[in-house]
Amino acid sequence: MTISFKIRKFSELTTTELYDMLRLRSEVFVVEQNCVYQDIDNKDQIALHVLGYIDGELVAYSRLFRKHDYFSRASIGRVIVAQKYRDKQYGHALIRFSIETIAKLFEETTIEISAQKHLENFYSHHGFIPIGEMYLEDNIPHIRMLLKKK
Repeated sequence: MTISFKIRKFSELTTTELYDMLRLRSEVFVVEQNCVYQDIDNKDQIALHVLGYIDGELVAYSRLFRKHDYFSRASIGRVIVAQKYRDKQYGHALIRFSIETIAKLFEETTIEISAQKHLENFYSHHGFIPIGEMYLEDNIPHIRMLLKKK
């Protein structure tokens, strides 16, 4: 199965896309990870949303920020692949697409992320390196990581 990606500004999201995006984020970050946190954080309005579909089902998602909209550098956040699709390498396709989109639309090659610590190797595979020490965010160990491409 091939994943296809759509890029949407917040104002371009259909109600169905918005609902599916928030449902997937809730399924993974709140229910699966058993983490009560404020997902609706007033940053969706300034982000670009990457929606990954297989046969019309939203199975992957990330949101992208220009530099200074979240961090001092461009960034990727809320990276998700639905649980039943995680063994299909769609997370790697999502990150590659997100990096390419930031380069193309934001003209940025340096990207900073706040990664869950257990995914450090996943992001390292894409060229991200850890910066700083591990910290807790919503009681989950995280680490800042940086990608610098020329």
